[in-house]
Amino acid sequence: MPNMVINGKSVASLSGQTLGVIAPASGEVFTTIPRGSSDDVDIAVKAARAALSADWGRLTATERGRLLTKLSNKILDCAEELAELEAKDTGKAITTARNDIQVLARYFEFYAGGADKLHGETIPFLNDYAVQVIREPLGVTAHILPWNYPAQTFGRSVSAALAMGNAAVVKPAEDACLSIIRVAELALEVGFPPGALNVVTGLGEEVGASLASHADINFISFTGSGEVGALIQAAAAKNAVKCVLELGGKSAHIVFNDANFKHAAKLIVKGIIANTGQTCTAGSRVLIQKDVFEEFLTILAQEFTQTKAGTPEMDLSCGPVVNKAQFDRVNHYVNLGKQEGLRVIAEGSIDANVPKEGFFVCPILFASDTHDSQLLQDEIFGPVLVAVPFDTEDDAIALANATKYGLMGAVWTENGGRQTRVAKGMQAGQVYINGFGAGGGVELPFGGMKRSGHGREKGFVALEEMSTTKTIIQYHGKYDN
Repeated sequence: MPNMVINGKSVASLSGQTLGVIAPASGEVFTTIPRGSSDDVDIAVKAARAALSADWGRLTATERGRLLTKLSNKILDCAEELAELEAKDTGKAITTARNDIQVLARYFEFYAGGADKLHGETIPFLNDYAVQVIREPLGVTAHILPWNYPAQTFGRSVSAALAMGNAAVVKPAEDACLSIIRVAELALEVGFPPGALNVVTGLGEEVGASLASHADINFISFTGSGEVGALIQAAAAKNAVKCVLELGGKSAHIVFNDANFKHAAKLIVKGIIANTGQTCTAGSRVLIQKDVFEEFLTILAQEFTQTKAGTPEMDLSCGPVVNKAQFDRVNHYVNLGKQEGLRVIAEGSIDANVPKEGFFVCPILFASDTHDSQLLQDEIFGPVLVAVPFDTEDDAIALANATKYGLMGAVWTENGGRQTRVAKGMQAGQVYINGFGAGGGVELPFGGMKRSGHGREKGFVALEEMSTTKTIIQYHGKYDN
């Protein structure tokens, strides 16, 4: 049975309670994890705090970077083991899981190189003063992670925190945490000091809530739903703790009549099928210029009908969704779309040999005459794509922005001026032009606008988010006496 990792040791929960881990492809429990509590969280936070005053806190930035490099290499050495854990735990295709582990390793490689590169500055001031601004770690950082990309999100959030010298306490999603536990074990194997990296498993309303409200936490990174994000932010506010929140999206593709249709269709389908649509950045809306609406829709449908869901080892377009609740949610929206009168343009398929108890859903492409459907407003988190026509450039921008979310978007046109105008007009943290998705995008600052959250991860900006500045003002003039 996988255990938690606290203060350099593999441990069960204090209560001895466990939670069953269900394989999405079969619906069967295949292992258990500890069901942590507020007591386990408290021990982990104290271990992290102690690490800052012990071996971990005494390391130089260069030494931290070397440790992160060792962990990156160890992840690559164990890549197939980690990918198999990720695939079974989440249900995603094995190729997708392998890619996730490569990206995980890349995060630690990238921030290993950045650990000693975020410099301070000096500020010109009065003649008799010298002023320097230095960067310092925040302290103990909390990381509450989602189930859709456990390995990638762990790397995205935790590697930057460790690079800056923080000590981390991680609460992975109870639905998918096996790869994270294993990476924490690998960190100990390569020499991370006790308490630098701690993993506490359990339910969100127990472990997650306890971690978010803990009085000795200095920072919280959360990826998940807007509803839970609001609770996290409220808990953090009571302790005046900074948050970075990534709360989902309803990303739009804007396809103009001069776009390369085949190229666009291929990537648009990939953008909704990837990870079975369980992606915050999934392009779940496609806005198509009216004079080519049916033409592009035909090409999109041809691409869409080739998609197929299967088990991880079948390595098809997508796998099952993660659990029964998500299975019911996606099917609810599919049925709602039909009830609302949306046209079913194309459907993928489910391999005939998948287990009957698995959480498989059929990819589906709808078309709507207007942007009023609930399917165009809510984050479904499944392989459901809805196409809508638009008239003008301004109309396209208005429709793209007509949701509460603002995480990602894409513009498909060969017109250079239009590319810039539309990209600048879209309210989203990332906008692609004639492309979509970043293969991990480790170097690219990432985060949302509006209800998609605030703060930035990835790239060098993450090191700034995971640190704070201290201004030191030194008087070096002569004393009057």
